[in-house]
Amino acid sequence: MRENTVMASLTRCKSIALVPIFLLLPRSEAQILTAQYDNARTSATLHETVLTPANVNPAHFGKIFSFAVDGDVYAQPLYLQRVEVPGKGTHNVVFIATEHDSVYAFNAEGAPSSPLWRVNFLNSPAGVATVPARDVACPFIAPEIGITPTPAMDLQTGTLYVLARTKESGGAFSSVRYVQKLHALAITTGAEKFGGPVEIKAPSFDPLRELPRAALLLANGQVYLTWGSSCDVGPYHGWVMAYDARTLAQTAVFNTSPDAGESGIWQSDNGPAADEQGNVFTATGNGKFSAAAHGRDYGDTLLKLGLVNRSFNVLDYFTPFNEKDLNRQDHDLGSGGPLLLPPQPDAPSGLVLVGGKDGDLYVLERGHLGKFQESGNTRAVQVIHFRDGIYAAPAYWNGRVYILARRDYLSAFTLDHGNLTGKIMGEQRFHDSGATPAISANGSANGIVWLIETKEWNGADQPAILHAYDAANVARELYNSERNSGRDRAGLTLRFTIPTVAGGRVYVDAKKEVDVYGLFASR
Repeated sequence: MRENTVMASLTRCKSIALVPIFLLLPRSEAQILTAQYDNARTSATLHETVLTPANVNPAHFGKIFSFAVDGDVYAQPLYLQRVEVPGKGTHNVVFIATEHDSVYAFNAEGAPSSPLWRVNFLNSPAGVATVPARDVACPFIAPEIGITPTPAMDLQTGTLYVLARTKESGGAFSSVRYVQKLHALAITTGAEKFGGPVEIKAPSFDPLRELPRAALLLANGQVYLTWGSSCDVGPYHGWVMAYDARTLAQTAVFNTSPDAGESGIWQSDNGPAADEQGNVFTATGNGKFSAAAHGRDYGDTLLKLGLVNRSFNVLDYFTPFNEKDLNRQDHDLGSGGPLLLPPQPDAPSGLVLVGGKDGDLYVLERGHLGKFQESGNTRAVQVIHFRDGIYAAPAYWNGRVYILARRDYLSAFTLDHGNLTGKIMGEQRFHDSGATPAISANGSANGIVWLIETKEWNGADQPAILHAYDAANVARELYNSERNSGRDRAGLTLRFTIPTVAGGRVYVDAKKEVDVYGLFASR
């Protein structure tokens, strides 16, 4: 049953009237409104003034509390300072979404420990439940599927956009139906806005088979949603859909494989990226590729999509020359999410990085991705090969790119005239599927690389492990949560999780909890 512990009867007008609270926030304050910190997906927050390489160590830093929630947490927590919650005062707030179809707003400092508000999209008496893992025939997200992709937040209207899945029964004489809905929630109360939620519909779209994993993207007044599959159980397609952020009306639909199938978008839970013009970059997995022969199927392709007159246009794309081999060997290009780098002297339009299961990281010019070249990846600026697959996105900070491929060492590259050079490696080799790093820094100073060590898809239950490295020298580990496991151990890990760093604290997803790390109070 839908619940809202704070003033669920607030009218839409009242929630909109609170908008100036968000507009007055100084830009220098921490605001984590989307996955990987920004639409370029740099995974870097530049407003961290508390945590530094000097104080992040086992003596001064560790687990300080946890938020207990009702389901597993795959979505990266979002964060906003100085939110006025009706009847409860002003708080720094962390927003957490769960696979039990709940969204929580907590005081980010853990005081109070109970939610400031919580909404849940289930209704047991009416037969509205989460989707059981057995129904999708895939054990990757279990035992239930509700909210998987990281939401996105609009500061101007004070709105949190959430994509949720449910299994619904119409009664004794009605068949079960599977539903996906886009919700627009008031940041202050969790109340539905803009007449929402709206049900996701499109020709050939199957709400049971189509799995949303990649994070939501908000750009130029549009909410972008993407889909892939659960364990490649077909039939399925890759999808990109746009919804108007103010009305929730569907704006455009793009099927990545209209004449074939597959080509799903999952990106190890990383989000699609958007450039300064609002063009969308997203990568597909295995499937037929026919675009070079005037077809419409884009398997194993990095797409650059523009939204024009309520339609998606393929402005450019990149497909590796060996796409047939990638498809045959299940080596998705789209196992990694894209990272947009700023303009460079030798690449004035900027660069985009994306990697795949075969271990190749492609460095491409955003203005000339290169399309498909049968003779080789000759249009790529660089192709850097790693020892195993890339199930993550790189991170960027202060002229450096950080990446952790599967069963590999954390690596840092220097960006020099549009090329990645000077590789530095950490000393620990990881034995899982890798991770998307997050960078905290105070501008160009005090950089720390954070990552969550997880597990393989078929790995046994084990605790998540939070790691911190000196961004100036990734061979120097500052902290990990197993050094003092009795004090700092995190909850059971999930895959592809990304830490959120804000206000001197680090938020780590786990099964039915989010663990919070920070500096200990001085004694």
